Amino acid sequence: MEQVPMWLQAGGWGLVAGGALLLGALVGYRYAVPARLVAAFMAFGSGVLISALSFELMDEAFKTGGLQATALGFLGGAAVYTLVNWWLAQGGARHRKRSGCQPSEQEHGGSGRAIAVGALLDGIPESIVIGLSMLGGGKASMVAVTAIFLSNVPEGLSSAAGMKKAGRSAGYIFGIWGTIAAASGLSALAGFTLFEAVSPATVAATTAVAAGAILAMLADTMIPEAFAEAHDCAGLITVLGFLAAFALGKMGA
Repeated sequence: MEQVPMWLQAGGWGLVAGGALLLGALVGYRYAVPARLVAAFMAFGSGVLISALSFELMDEAFKTGGLQATALGFLGGAAVYTLVNWWLAQGGARHRKRSGCQPSEQEHGGSGRAIAVGALLDGIPESIVIGLSMLGGGKASMVAVTAIFLSNVPEGLSSAAGMKKAGRSAGYIFGIWGTIAAASGLSALAGFTLFEAVSPATVAATTAVAAGAILAMLADTMIPEAFAEAHDCAGLITVLGFLAAFALGKMGA
């Protein structure tokens, strides 16, 4: 049986991870999931992502490109994400992951577009990482794919529920998440194909850029939203997510 081309594998894994957004959106749109349960899942997903970017991304970037390239990329990714996220927040996308208080188009004109762009901003760095993870060993990091999948389910669930409460249509909601799922596949494909022939230092810096953007996203959006509803145990649940991803990585080592 002929082996599936590497670029197609990269796109496929990105689509799997991004598809979790669509799965979560379907659940959030059809069912009234308790806000505290959604927050708990979001806290768990945050812990999983923190573990993945610590041990899978930053550590690998340091081994490949050294401290300088890793540090510059990490800070650059966080700075760019923070700047764009601030700009989107002015347009009504500040609480795009929250299930209960997103603005309607009547309350804040253009907020729907800002929320859509914000969701895309959150998803692209994660997906690029999947493609980059395949450059060294020829296979995707299952820790990274699992971490992104687990964090995307509550993200799609909470955001879709908030969009529905704000009066946005099913076509709008699933159009956004379907587009972002497809963009996730394309971003993973780009992470593999565009960086296949570049230097290790460039790959390391790009990986660190994505890691910085992911950590900034967690601190700016996911963790505050999780704490808002599950503050009594958000820290413990985040730690459990971190431990789960850490154990998964060690078992696969």
